[in-house]
Parts: sequence; structure tokens; C-alpha cells
Amino acid sequence: MQTHYLSEDNSILNHFLGQIRNVNVQHDSMRFRRNIERIGEVMAYELSKDLHYKNVEIQTPLGIKKTTEIEDKLVLCSILRAGLPLHLGFLNYFDNAENGFVSAYRHHPNNDEFFDILVEYQAVPNIENKTLLLIDPMLATGQSMVAVFNKLMEKGLPKEIHIAVIIAAPEGIAYLEKHLPDSCHLWVATLDEKLNDKKYIVPGIGDAGDLAYGNKL
Repeated sequence: MQTHYLSEDNSILNHFLGQIRNVNVQHDSMRFRRNIERIGEVMAYELSKDLHYKNVEIQTPLGIKKTTEIEDKLVLCSILRAGLPLHLGFLNYFDNAENGFVSAYRHHPNNDEFFDILVEYQAVPNIENKTLLLIDPMLATGQSMVAVFNKLMEKGLPKEIHIAVIIAAPEGIAYLEKHLPDSCHLWVATLDEKLNDKKYIVPGIGDAGDLAYGNKL
């Protein structure tokens, strides 16, 4: 798996990352969602450099201009519900992409720290021979991402696979490296230190879904 880290050089991306972490800012859910969306836009721009392009000629009011446009048939697929603002950021840039949505959550069958991943709701277009962008803000253990990936692969084989996350833990990256094809691209806005005993990212941001849309039962 090829991993791309986007926050190593100073840019406006780090400004937005700081705001989604800051407890004095993140309590404003509308601002939190907008910052996630803006991070998605920055990540989409960086990821776009790795896509395939074709030469085209554009008719302007005064003549013909040779340029390039994206050749890939893109499918954006996010994991509900936390992935929605990030999905929107990508969609703002890849506005011709098809869109898919999948639910995945931690299920604690014994009401203890053990959990498995349940993948239930799916609304996904045909991904066969297309470029799949799988989107989720947080990569903690990596189990949700792999579970969703495996479920999507039952629907067809994409030509290329890109996974985009905002904050990743080393454990999650290692899990993806073990369970996903070497040809996958992983795009990470920033890498954090570790997982805590409850498998949450430290220092992280808290629960991205709750911060964006309110507490759940």
C-alpha cells in the first residue's frame, strides 16, 4: 500500500486540522462540519495530482485552448455518518463523480471493550473498472475500513482504489497494510500517536460523528 502524508509541509491544511482538534472551536458543530469539508477540498486537490488525465481542446470565445481533464471515472464512497462532511468536500472538487454510502459501526455484543464491525446499509453504484475513493475522517483500528472495503469488493473490482482519512493512528495504517492490496493508495492528512485502551485515537479529536451531528444514544 502506498501511503501519502499531507501535513508534513506547512499549509492551510494544518490550520483547519488545528481547528477541528481545538476544544474551544470544535463545539461549534457548523464550523466543525465546514472545517471537515474544507479539509476534504484540500485532500481532493492533492489526490487529484495522482489521477489520470487526457488531452482536450476547449473552445473559448476567442479561439481554441489545449488543456487536460480528468479521465478517470470516479466513485466517492463514504462511511456513515461521520464521513458525510468529508464526502462533501471531495464532491465539491470531483463534482462529476458518482456517489456511494455505507454504514459501519462498532458493535459490542457483550457490553465490554470487545467489538466487531457491522456493515449494514449500502447505497453504492457500480464500481467495476472505475476509480474508487473510499472516505472516512478517522482511521483508528482500521477494522471498519477493511470491513467496508471487503463488502464493496463483492460488487466489483475497481481499476484503482484510493482511501482518504483525516487522522490516522499507526495501528490502523498497519492493519490496512496487512489486509488491503499493495496497489491501494492511502491519503492521510495527519498521523497521530497511538490508540488508547478503548481504541480511540490519541490525541485525536473525539467522536467526529458526534461533533458534526450531535450525540447519539
